[in-house]
Amino acid sequence: MDMTGTLSTTAERLYLSMKELPIVSPHGHCDPSWFAQNQPFANPAALLVTPDHYVFRMLYAQGIPMADLGIGAPGAEADPREVFRLFAAHWHLFLGTPTRLWMEYVLSETLQISQPLTAQTADAIYDDISERLQQAEFLPRALFERFNIETLATTDSALDDLAHHKSLRASHWPGRVIPTFRPDGVLDPLDPNFAANLAQLAKITDHSLDSFDSYLAALRMRRAEFIDCGATATDHAIDILHTEWLADPGPLYLSVAKGTATQEEARRFYGHMLIEMAQMSIEDGLVMQLHAGSRRNTNRTILDRFGRDMGADIPLTTDWVNGLDALLNRVGNSAELRLILFTLDETTYARALAPMAGHWPCLRIGPPWWFHDSANGIARYFDQVVETAGYFNLAGFNDDTRAFLSIPARHDLWRRGVALHLSHQIERGAFGLSGAEDLAPLLAVDLARQAYRIEV
Repeated sequence: MDMTGTLSTTAERLYLSMKELPIVSPHGHCDPSWFAQNQPFANPAALLVTPDHYVFRMLYAQGIPMADLGIGAPGAEADPREVFRLFAAHWHLFLGTPTRLWMEYVLSETLQISQPLTAQTADAIYDDISERLQQAEFLPRALFERFNIETLATTDSALDDLAHHKSLRASHWPGRVIPTFRPDGVLDPLDPNFAANLAQLAKITDHSLDSFDSYLAALRMRRAEFIDCGATATDHAIDILHTEWLADPGPLYLSVAKGTATQEEARRFYGHMLIEMAQMSIEDGLVMQLHAGSRRNTNRTILDRFGRDMGADIPLTTDWVNGLDALLNRVGNSAELRLILFTLDETTYARALAPMAGHWPCLRIGPPWWFHDSANGIARYFDQVVETAGYFNLAGFNDDTRAFLSIPARHDLWRRGVALHLSHQIERGAFGLSGAEDLAPLLAVDLARQAYRIEV
């Protein structure tokens, strides 16, 4: 993983200037209980294989049953050692992928494993990792501190009781782990659990939800509770982007609450609620994230057996210009709103997102996400957005991962990509070394702090 000798002198110099900077992780999916309870991770498979969609989706693509990988309820009885053996025996599948780079970093740098991962070494490596995980320096909080993480945001349902976050705040541990408000389950009437979610929202907020106003009041209450636990952002996901302002949403709310709305009416309601969320962000200061263009749960057999969000996401073409038109023309001129856009449709970077972020004061472009947070994906991203949007309309980097141990590796890969990009900009004559040296820490850390309103 040493950069020496693999980059031009300029790129290496820029990389080394970023290498030891703290990690700001403003969006991700780590479990807050890890840090609240600070117990040893269960075993190498539970740590490295089963929570990582990048890992198990590749293995499933090669015909390995997900239950054999310990995934979901069907995999509850899987032997963790056998899961790790399967992973090791198919390690070659990850050649050429960022997952391979991240995992090599985790094994060598974090877990201090010196031998290569193979079917023959699987048991020895499993035992070595298991032994390390029982040591104090490999407990979650110790790793958090070793990774030099300044801030780590989790992603939490609007219905979450935030017990682990409250426990963390009461513990006086200096590590900063904050929640993110994820309300899709109580905004999107097409969510299969929407009715149950509304009932739970009513219960935990002590609001009747018998009117649109009481529904909005309950959402504001939950946002305030998240802010009290340190939240700086919300997160929203939508496959086909649509926003729409409804002059009188009350009757439609009653229809979706009763479950009598059509699919089109449900889509219109969710489109309206995204604008309501943007207006609430202007009021309370929470940064709004929007992940669009991912068709989730495309494998219905996997959905039925293992549940939602099991790696079957597929990118969709996304119409950002028309999809956000209603939202932007209602609140987009407000400098108080911060809306970070994430896309899986790379064709929209230069055509839509860069021109939009280069105009609307509320917009920032999120970093490459899911299938594109690779070395080539990072290079394509910079090439397509910077000339139109500049650097200061970008949101820096976030790792967006469930795989805690991979966080330093993901930020390291980003910083390498930044170093390469900036060195190429110097070669192109875009700016000199001093400009690149100013931009390096900005892209590594500072833009993320600024975009997510994270105070140091």
